[in-house]
Amino acid sequence: MTSHRTWLDASVELVDGYPVIGADGESTVFVPNARVAFEGGFAHLGIPGTGVVQIVSAPAVRRITHRIEPTAS
Repeated sequence: MTSHRTWLDASVELVDGYPVIGADGESTVFVPNARVAFEGGFAHLGIPGTGVVQIVSAPAVRRITHRIEPTAS
């Protein structure tokens, strides 16, 4: 089965104890620039410079912040 993910440009803050590998190759719980997609209770994180998508469960996420486009009136 093939799924289609919608990716957002976002910053990601994780709960302490649930680090991912950041762009510098070090463990981190804050990623200021990532591509993020959600699927089945998981956040897929495409972090520039890592060459991989890292997947974390929903409870590992403290905050995800992304810009929204203004709606036309």
